[in-house]
Amino acid sequence: MAKSKIDELMSVGIDIGKDTFHVVAFDPDGHLVMRKRIKRLALVATFEKLPRCVVGMEACLSAHFVSRTLRKMGFEPGIIPAIYVKPFIKGQKNDYNYAEAISEAALRPNLPVVPEKSQEQLDLQALHRVRSRLVSRRTASINQIRAFLIEQGITVRKGLRVLKNSFGKILDERKDEISPRMRTILIGLYGDWLWLDDRIDTVSKEIEQISRTEENCINVMTVPGIGPMISTAMVAAIGTGEAFGRGRDFAAWVGLVPRQYSTGGRTILGRITKRGSRYLRMLFVQAAKVILMRTNRWPDFSFGDWLIKAAERMNRNKLAVALANKLARMA
Repeated sequence: MAKSKIDELMSVGIDIGKDTFHVVAFDPDGHLVMRKRIKRLALVATFEKLPRCVVGMEACLSAHFVSRTLRKMGFEPGIIPAIYVKPFIKGQKNDYNYAEAISEAALRPNLPVVPEKSQEQLDLQALHRVRSRLVSRRTASINQIRAFLIEQGITVRKGLRVLKNSFGKILDERKDEISPRMRTILIGLYGDWLWLDDRIDTVSKEIEQISRTEENCINVMTVPGIGPMISTAMVAAIGTGEAFGRGRDFAAWVGLVPRQYSTGGRTILGRITKRGSRYLRMLFVQAAKVILMRTNRWPDFSFGDWLIKAAERMNRNKLAVALANKLARMA
């Protein structure tokens, strides 16, 4: 008896949408055997009827959830960055053509894929994103307070603590210069600031608590300059780091290596690539700048000799990026 076209599959591509998925499947001979649009809720029911095979999907919202769901069902899911899917698109870009491109990209053995995140990693990533948003909101509130005060002819020295300590005094001593309405606005912004401080402190304490109990975080924090924020951000992004063969690969993934353009046997290095996680790269650069501020401790570090020599030939910003690269490789 001849096999049905759906009895054996080589790969499946899914174009993930908010409410609907576009699914394309190929048999071992490379023939298109399925082209279907399904509702999100029908994902499990649809794939239960399919033979187990490689399933590709673009790195996007809910990709990790879909990947975990299909892996539990016995499939081999792969999450592919959008930049690597684009070259496989044939003709115009539509949902089905994109799913077909994903399906073809999923079969490439050397194509980089995004490591599948566990629910714990997604929770940790969410904590970092919430904290980052709260910090941005606090900065906006503080800047707005300063801007409104300047409009009243009142300037305050730099620093959060300076502004916080002098805010009440300014309202009391400059009551004749500040209108009642502006006073109400400033008090409201100051209340937002205090509330955001409390929220940031709560989230930060939760992150620190996780860093003390997570084994991978504890191991990473043995590197100088790396504390709870970087260690938990790393675990949220890459888990155990099994996707990287060596520290250099991780530093390249974060975007802390020079952009390379080589031709004719001649190597040309430029500015850093700035690929990968911008947030993680920022944390590493901040850690490097903290280390650079403590010059008296440089000899105590394992890379102290390198740092002292590098400081003689590099400006401060370039040195901070170079040190961030080294910290990422050590982590």
